[in-house]
Formats: sequence, structure tokens, C-alpha cells
Amino acid sequence: GDTAPTVLIYAHHDVQPPGRLDRWETPAFEPTLRADERLYGRGVVDDKAGLMVHLAAVRAWLEATSSLPLNLKLIVEGEEEIGSPHLAEFLRIHHERLVADVIVLSDTANLQTGLPSLTTSLRGLVGVDLTVRVLRQPIHSGMWGGAVADAAIALTRLLARLIDDDGVLTLPGVFDDVPALDAVQRARLAALPFDEQSFRADAGLLERGELAGERERSVYERLWWRPSLAVTALEGMLPGKAASQLTDVARAWVDVRLAPGQDPARVSELLVSRLQEKPPWGAQVTTEVRVAVPGWRIEPVGPAYDAARRALARGFGCEPVEIGCGGTIPFVGPFSEVMGGVPALLLGLEDPACHAHGENESLHLGDFRKAARAAVHLLAELGKALSA
Repeated sequence: GDTAPTVLIYAHHDVQPPGRLDRWETPAFEPTLRADERLYGRGVVDDKAGLMVHLAAVRAWLEATSSLPLNLKLIVEGEEEIGSPHLAEFLRIHHERLVADVIVLSDTANLQTGLPSLTTSLRGLVGVDLTVRVLRQPIHSGMWGGAVADAAIALTRLLARLIDDDGVLTLPGVFDDVPALDAVQRARLAALPFDEQSFRADAGLLERGELAGERERSVYERLWWRPSLAVTALEGMLPGKAASQLTDVARAWVDVRLAPGQDPARVSELLVSRLQEKPPWGAQVTTEVRVAVPGWRIEPVGPAYDAARRALARGFGCEPVEIGCGGTIPFVGPFSEVMGGVPALLLGLEDPACHAHGENESLHLGDFRKAARAAVHLLAELGKALSA
């Protein structure tokens, strides 16, 4: 009705590419229930389930009462996995139709299977496409090797400049605008459950593998509140096409995850400057900033957040926790701003074992049922809290 509060729910239907099909134990695009009570398939948890839990809640309300306890609007987009390039414009154009009292973004994770979690921060992202060229064409590695450089080696030399032996960024100035955690934030991190053995197993770390990063900081702080480096694509010469050659050109995608509050434009400049500084053997280095988006954070205080906590507790049967997310959802900040700064509730169904974006992505069906119950309660709790 006109006087009832309004919730706007966001989810996305697009998915990542399946990756290496031979690594899937069952077909990527044929949802398969396995003995571990998980449903496997590309997109089942990211983000099909994020949409379906809310549709299940709506159906439950309509079947039981023929009405909803509040007004509901729904956005389901198909460009999230490529950075939602048109979402901001869509929100601006249709702002009046999308006005709401609270936003529910259904695309995040729980800290552990069975442990409901409210995400209160996201890291930002700077991505640079790096190309290194040393030759006009590949040449014989025996006839020329030793006197002529190789593009793949030049590329690895450039990448090695960016981190130390612990895997910590050495990019000059990159930590200068990282916000310091206050006592309350550190206490929240310290109160969260953490088991290193489970963490290693969920990550798929090999038996002798070591954790990377700033050893003096907790794993959660490293994941959610500190910048980090990843090389997400690397190309020289494919083994199946390789010969005894010196490579003429090599490429990489270099990504830096940013702490919430860092300036992506500043970090972009730092990264590009470092990559182009004194290239080895006079290599030709070209860079293109592919993405530069800030992180996001919120202090989860107010009736909407209290309503979410109550709903999650009733749905899962245990108290929820507040967590950060090391990933990046570029539209969250602009989404909230365009909507007038209304509260944004970030909820989701990913868990450490789900392999979102990887092969054998899966959804824990027990958590799906609990999340659907929580979504039913969320509509009721928000309806009451925002009407008060």
C-alpha cells in the first residue's frame, strides 16, 4: 500500500564462464545434486540462489496470506559479472520508479556454512592490462638466447617488483591511504571464528603451502581491510603451440584489491608508474587501466540492520555475524547513493566451499533452505521496523 515501507531487492542472473570444462566433475550447465547435499553447476550460488531465496519468500507469503507485509521492487540484471556498466545509468533514469526505504543486495557470502553473515564492507579493485614486447617476432632460443631478452622473462621481472617474499605489496605508497582499524573493528574481527586448518582446506592450499601476506595481521584483516595483488591472466606462448623460441610479446592482467576507503585513481597511477619504470632490457611496456573502482563500507546501525539480524537468526537458528568481503561489487556504493543513501543490506549464500567463479561451483542446499526461511522473516521484520 501507499503507506507501507518499500524494499528493493537486487540480484543478477548472469554467470562467469565455466573455466576448464575437464575440471568439472559433472557438467557445468546441468545442475547436479551430489551426495554432499550440494547442488553443482555454474551460477547456482552466484547468483541464481540469491534471487531464488527471495522469490521463495514472496511465494510463501502470497500462498499463506495472499499479500506481502510491505511493498517490494525487484531488479535482476545480466551484466554484474562484467562490472554492471549500465546499471548506474539505469538507476538514474528510473530513479522515481525505484524509490525504496531499504535495499537488499543478494550477492555476498556467509563466513562459514550454516553461519548467517551480514556483509558491511567490500574491497575496491584496480585492474591493469600489461603488455611487454621485446622483439618484432619470436626467434630461435639457441641461436639468440643469452644475448637477446625474452618477453616472458621481462614480464615476470616486472611482476616480481610488485611483491616481497611474503606476498605483500611493495608498490611504493600503496599503503599510505589505507584506513586504520579502530578498536571496535579489531574487536569484531577477533570475535569471529577462525580455524586455520579449515581455511587451508577450503582454499585448496597444498599440504606444504604457506599462507601469504602481512603475518602480523589476522587473516580476516588481510582479506577484507588490506590491499593485495593478483595476476588473473598470464600469456606468453601456450605449451601446445610452443617451440624453442624467445617470446616476442607477453601479457598479463594485474589486479590490486583495495582496502575500503582507498582512492582507486591514486592506486592506478602508482601501479602504472611502477610497471613502466625502467623496463628490463629496454622492453616496450604498455598499460591500460581496465577497471578502477572504490571499496565500500557501512556502519550497520539502525532499524533495517536490526531487522536483518533478527531475520537471519530466525532463519538459520543462530545469531548472525558481521563480516567484510575481499571481493568487489562496483555498483554497491553508487546504488545506495542514487537511492538517496538508504540502508543497504548485503546478504548472500556463498560459503567457503562453494568455489564461486571456479570449477565445480556449488550451493549448500541446507543453507538455501535456511536462507529462504530468513528471507520470509526479513520481509516481516523490515515491514515492522520501517513502519515504526
